[in-house]
Amino acid sequence: MQDIVFKKEITTVWSFPERGKWKTHNGNYRGNFAPQIPRNIILRYSNEGDIVLDPMVGSGTTLIETKLLNRRGIGFDINPDSVELTRKNLDFDTDNKYEQLVKVGDVRNLKEIFDNSVDLIITHPPYLNIIKYSNGRIEGDLSNISDVKKFCTELEKGIVELYRVLKEDKYCAILIGDTRKNGHYVPLAYYVMRLFLKNGFVLKEDIIKVQHNCRSTPYWEKRGEKYNFYMIMHEHLFIFRKPKKDENLYRIKYSTGLY
Repeated sequence: MQDIVFKKEITTVWSFPERGKWKTHNGNYRGNFAPQIPRNIILRYSNEGDIVLDPMVGSGTTLIETKLLNRRGIGFDINPDSVELTRKNLDFDTDNKYEQLVKVGDVRNLKEIFDNSVDLIITHPPYLNIIKYSNGRIEGDLSNISDVKKFCTELEKGIVELYRVLKEDKYCAILIGDTRKNGHYVPLAYYVMRLFLKNGFVLKEDIIKVQHNCRSTPYWEKRGEKYNFYMIMHEHLFIFRKPKKDENLYRIKYSTGLY
């Protein structure tokens, strides 16, 4: 296994041409993010022993990092295959004294988690049905939804839950990308950002994450040339904060032009 080669990010543009391959990290699971992403977020926004939640755990990238960094990782996924894969990827030796919990669950109903109990949330939802993780066989799987409005409606239910379980003055990070329909740009990331703001979060950071080594690049390169559009090669890593109950948000909202 590769030794950890890692440098903390200090700007709002992140680029990882070589994704981390330490421990059980790999790029075999389509759409999973580079481990440098959760590692940076965990180190900046949490402390050892904190509870870190990933409610759409995929192949377990976030939980591998919580195990390595001595956090209490909790992961859910609507797809049992993803849960099983995450458990397999967590099967390695380390000196972390905290157990990593992962089970089948839905981001829209985190009933097993108490209000105001999570220290940090990191999540990476599907981008509509660009990658269908269950091919229609799992009811409620967000990756089976092609309609933008319906996708946002369902994801918003999860955003409400994320706000409920997160502690005050703590952070929620979400990596989300945009797409195209009929040759035109669909700013899915900004629709999702507005849903977080609508439901009480405030925006701490908008980090641009450059995409590399996408399997679909050759396909889209040909399509872009044929239909005259640029390939989308970036994603948005939004960092939201849950305000304190007694916090005066007028200064934040006024200065950002929200009201």
